[in-house]
Amino acid sequence: MGRAHKLTAMGVERQKIAGLYGDGAGLWLKVTPGGSKSWILRYTSAGRERWAGLGPYPDVSLEEARESASELRKKIRSGIDPLEEKRQLAAEARAESAKAVTFDWCAHEYIKSHRAGWSNPKHAQQWENTLAQYASPKIGKLDVARIDTAHIVTVLTADDLWTKKTETASRLRGRIESVLAWATTRKFRAGENPARWKGHLDTLLPAPSKVAKERHHAALPWERMAEFMAALRKVEGSGARALEFAILTAGRSGEVRGATWSEFDLDAGVWTVPAARMKAGKEHRVPLTERALEILLGMRGDSFLDPDEIVFPGSKRSTPLSDMTMTAVIKRMHEADTKAGGAGFTDPKLGRVVTAHGFRSSFRDWASEATAYPHEMAEMALAHTIGDKAEKAYRRGDLFEKRRRMMADWAKHCDTPRKSGEVVPINRSTTAA
Repeated sequence: MGRAHKLTAMGVERQKIAGLYGDGAGLWLKVTPGGSKSWILRYTSAGRERWAGLGPYPDVSLEEARESASELRKKIRSGIDPLEEKRQLAAEARAESAKAVTFDWCAHEYIKSHRAGWSNPKHAQQWENTLAQYASPKIGKLDVARIDTAHIVTVLTADDLWTKKTETASRLRGRIESVLAWATTRKFRAGENPARWKGHLDTLLPAPSKVAKERHHAALPWERMAEFMAALRKVEGSGARALEFAILTAGRSGEVRGATWSEFDLDAGVWTVPAARMKAGKEHRVPLTERALEILLGMRGDSFLDPDEIVFPGSKRSTPLSDMTMTAVIKRMHEADTKAGGAGFTDPKLGRVVTAHGFRSSFRDWASEATAYPHEMAEMALAHTIGDKAEKAYRRGDLFEKRRRMMADWAKHCDTPRKSGEVVPINRSTTAA
């Protein structure tokens, strides 16, 4: 015969008076003074009276409470204390969770272990920012061992990142791949890398080259350099002088903005950019023209110079210009020129206002189209890595004195417009042997 029960479904629903109401075999309905109801199983284990909660009513019906109580009684008869079992399972779950190694932790450790090997201090910050912005919200708290292809695709395609910010998404994919590879080497995960491109994600996502056209830096035609420089020299401020200096040296804006006085030998007319601040990780010597030296002397003034002091400071003497300062100078010049009825300063091919980096292209086009200086010499002036065997022959030296003459001609060109097709005459000794 079945077990005799004392409660009914209707009685449980209507019961409003606070107290304990038994159903038999240790199952009780608890009603609080506030009117809430819950199920409790009273049992004895190792000589101690125990009370195990079975859930609230009406979430757990009378019939469900009876079924749960029956299952727990079976465990009790076999020597298992339900409460102790529950506590043990919870402890094991917490321990397992504590053992989980998250993607965020792996990313942090990867960056920390590679930071010393990155020449540019901003490189680590870029890694941190990219992963924090795009990867962490989706997979940061996940156990790195459980991250799979679906997770990676979700990260890369969220908010149309792969199609709208393809370069950023591609860089992000590579960084995630590196972090997961590190985690695999450290035995925190196993198997193929779900962020790898070739033979994997390339079958799921369109190639970056197919969804994003290469975006060139807008550059001013070399024939208009004198016009631009004349307007630039009328602009006051550290930003304008830094831009002019960058143009005359064909330097990258970051190299100019981060320059300190210790890098300059004003008597010899040489700027030596240390390897740690160069994109290629190699020291770069830059010959200084007369106008470039005038700019430096103007920035120096008559005050005592701390060798570690920034040459082109920002709002504070101890901090460099922001990366947008030169852009702002160009934008104001463009707007002023167009307002005065001029054509402004745009790249005719791209239809965009020129950029600070674009003046390196202006210099390169001038060297190729208006001079007879060797290709390798112009590449050295730009601190580009020389690739093939013929070009590598020039690595025996840096052609410094010949580059000095080339940069002097560039400075002269920036003062005097030349007609298209006119070639700068140079002596035979100027060419690279």
